[in-house]
Parts: sequence; structure tokens; C-alpha cells
Amino acid sequence: MMWPLTGAAEPGPVLTRPVPSTGEALPLVGLGTWITFNVGNDTEARDSCAEVMRAFFEAGGRLIDSSPMYGSSQEVVGYGLQKLGSPTGLFSADKVWTSSGSAGLSQIEASRRYWTVPRFDLLQVHNLLSWEAHLRTLLVMKAAGEVRYVGITTSEGRRHGEFERVMRQHPLDFIQVTYNILDREVEERILPLAAERGIGVIVNRPFQQGALIGRLERHRLPTWAAEIDARTWAQFILKFIVSHPAVTCAIPATTRVDHVRENMAAATGQLPDAAMRARMIAYVEGL
Repeated sequence: MMWPLTGAAEPGPVLTRPVPSTGEALPLVGLGTWITFNVGNDTEARDSCAEVMRAFFEAGGRLIDSSPMYGSSQEVVGYGLQKLGSPTGLFSADKVWTSSGSAGLSQIEASRRYWTVPRFDLLQVHNLLSWEAHLRTLLVMKAAGEVRYVGITTSEGRRHGEFERVMRQHPLDFIQVTYNILDREVEERILPLAAERGIGVIVNRPFQQGALIGRLERHRLPTWAAEIDARTWAQFILKFIVSHPAVTCAIPATTRVDHVRENMAAATGQLPDAAMRARMIAYVEGL
């Protein structure tokens, strides 16, 4: 099920999908920060990132995702949030990423200070690193009201067997995986299991770090893409991803205001049905 989020900026109402464990509505497109927000203390670059965040919120976005692994990205997110006056719609998603189970809490607290938020909405064990210890920590935090949701992440198809076992054995609110029109391994077991277990799905690397866009932009967008309100290849790809019924949100990363607006527009208008999704796959694989 998808619900329109009223009051969103043009070009139309932003489509949302409910978080399975609570029913909270999240826009289908969020904002990633890997690489793009790792700009250090460069004030001009930080201000550019803040403008990306401003455009994201103005277009109806909510979920921003980061990690201690992403260099200065957390600090840059916090800089942007302060510059924008701490937007009330923010859904803050971060990760714990340390081989030391005992160091998890202190890392999370450092991340929270970087973000300048009172608590995170979602905390995830990044790439299953020391996941047993960290997941215990996160579940205790959730029970104490110190975080709203917990999850685990992987990227580029790594450790899916172990990932599936954790999904089956533990009470997760979210998983984060790589998925796009060419990287569809998670369709076989991970996405169906998430639907079965009532786990939300965040999709990382939707554009293969830009490589997929570069590959497709050598070709003309098919005229029938207009049937799903896709005007660019980025929108074509994102609409394919978020039209999967198990997917809660995709998190493309960008340094450009025009690109964040383009990405957010993918969460508006028509989305492909099963027949259209098959047509999209066949078209892209035939290029």
C-alpha cells in the first residue's frame, strides 16, 4: 500500500509506504550521505550539502541515512540540520560500525552529537560488523525508548546467507540492502523474507554509485517511460526500485540540488505495476 503525503512540494504529493512494525508513513525516496557528504571542514562544500538537505525537505523528504564509516558525513548532516533550524520532519537513520561490542554505545553517542539530534529514529548494525553484540545493545536502547527502530545493513550483495539468518532469528524493524534494476539478487529470498517477517527495507546504492546512470544515459529513455511519469533515467531506476512492494525507501546520494529534486520527483505520480517492471528489466538488459 502507498499513501500520498499531503503538503509536499511540486511536482505532486510524495508517495509513502508504511513502516511494517508501526505503520508510520515514510516517503519512498530518502537521502544517502556516503561519499557525497564527506567534505570535511570545507565551509563552501558544507553549505552546498545544507542546500541539498533544504531541497530534500522542501520536496517532502524525511529519511536521511549516514554512518560513522562515512568520514565527516555525520558532522556535515548536523551542520545542515542546524543551518536549516532542525527540520521537524527529519527521520534520522544512522549506524553502529566498530569491531568492539563494548564501544558501540560510545560511538552511537558521538554520532548523536554530530547529528545534533536528541535521539535517532533508526540505528542499524553496519555490514553486520560484530552484529551479535551491537544488536543486543540496540534492542536494549529500543526497549528504553532511546531509539525508535533497529536494523542491520549490507551492501553489494555481501553475506546474504548470514543476513537472512539474522532476519529470521531477531526482531528487526529494518534491513538495508543493495537493489536496483540490474542488481536484483535480493528479490529471490531477502525481500520476500522481509515481507513475511514485517521488516522495512531501505535500498542503498540505487545507481551503483553513479555507474548505472552513466551506462544508461548513453541511450535514449524509452517513450513509454512517460506512462510511469519517469522523465529521466534516475527516475526510471528509482521508480523500479520503490515499486517493489517490500521496499520502504530508497536512499540515493547526491551533491546537487537539481539531482535531489529529480530523485524526489520519482516518489510522485505513477509507479510501475508487475507487467511494467518486467518491461523495464527487459529494456535495460537489452541495451
